[in-house]
Amino acid sequence: MTTTFHHRKVLTLVAGAGLALSVACTPIVRNHGYIPVPDALALLTIGQDTRESVIAAVGPPVTSGVLSDDALYYVQSRFSTFGAAAPVETNREVLAISFTSNGTLENIERFGLEDGRVVTLSRRVTSDNVRDSTFLRQLLGSVGRVTTADLVGQPDG
Repeated sequence: MTTTFHHRKVLTLVAGAGLALSVACTPIVRNHGYIPVPDALALLTIGQDTRESVIAAVGPPVTSGVLSDDALYYVQSRFSTFGAAAPVETNREVLAISFTSNGTLENIERFGLEDGRVVTLSRRVTSDNVRDSTFLRQLLGSVGRVTTADLVGQPDG
């Protein structure tokens, strides 16, 4: 009976250790930011909607145009953490909604980052209307340069 008890105890310990190892190797995925769903974007009409109607339909942006007030930007990032390693940004998308000089909706564009370059994922109008492309490069260009302190909100040092 003692041998059977010891075998069960060893099997329980091995199973517990295996479970602990599998949980430790499971990535923790965290999403930051917000991009409106495609169904909400489909309701917007180019040439008719205004800045106010766009914000009412899809929600407030992460930021707006840097040099002028002619665009709204929505940014979403995904970070994965494995065990005790630092978080790694695995995906970032930027949705740029631009407006004409008279304030009507001009274009809706979605950008991603592939091979370290800004890539257009979708565009409602075929012309390149994003005038603030340097801002987009800054938003998408910081992939991999995010520290744990940036995520937690604590100052470095």
